[in-house]
Amino acid sequence: MDRRKSIQTIILGAGASALAFHGCKTDGTDTAKEALAAAENTHYFGRTPEELELIEKLNAEQLFTEHEMETIAVLSTIILPPREPNGGPIEAEVPEFIEFMGKDIPELQLTLKGGLMWLDHKSNADFGTEFKLATLDQQKQILDTICYHDIDKPLDVQPLEIQFFYLMRGLTVCGYYSSKVGVAELGYKGNTPNVWDGVPEDVLEQHGVAYDPEWVAKCIDHSTRNEIATWDEKGNLLT
Repeated sequence: MDRRKSIQTIILGAGASALAFHGCKTDGTDTAKEALAAAENTHYFGRTPEELELIEKLNAEQLFTEHEMETIAVLSTIILPPREPNGGPIEAEVPEFIEFMGKDIPELQLTLKGGLMWLDHKSNADFGTEFKLATLDQQKQILDTICYHDIDKPLDVQPLEIQFFYLMRGLTVCGYYSSKVGVAELGYKGNTPNVWDGVPEDVLEQHGVAYDPEWVAKCIDHSTRNEIATWDEKGNLLT
């Protein structure tokens, strides 16, 4: 299961209603044909040709306006402030991730679009300006009214603005910590070599067996014990 499918499973729990939006195409760096060719020659993170075609299609669509994307950028950095030295949601391209997930899961679009509209309406009513232009203190005052939900009621029957913040918080955190920036922030390095010298000699003797010296030389190489494997950007093992 790739990142997109994993996060679909998590986010659909928000229970948002459906509303489809269609956008215009923009120029991409890779064509679908080039992506498919790359997939045929490499594992490409396990994506199938059908998944690559869908990703190409979604990347060519536009869900949010420029204003909405700027609002998402501001909101995501309030939810998860930037961290040194790796950066925050902007460096991790969280706003772009949120737009992609909104296109990939149309059921989320009403909540996302409606919530962004609510933020501006509330900010204009309370402070006479758009949410993205309000001061940080004003923005937090607004968010304090929607950042908690009633745990005794199903989320999908609570006000849209409550659903919106719950969804945005989940998308922001998922998008950040599933990105290269977020993984670096966690300091996660994946599985690393451990020390294993084979079955202890006394145990081998108890069972009347022994290692083939040629096998030991191939499988227990102390000189490479601390080497960490590296991959290229398409997932090919380099060393």
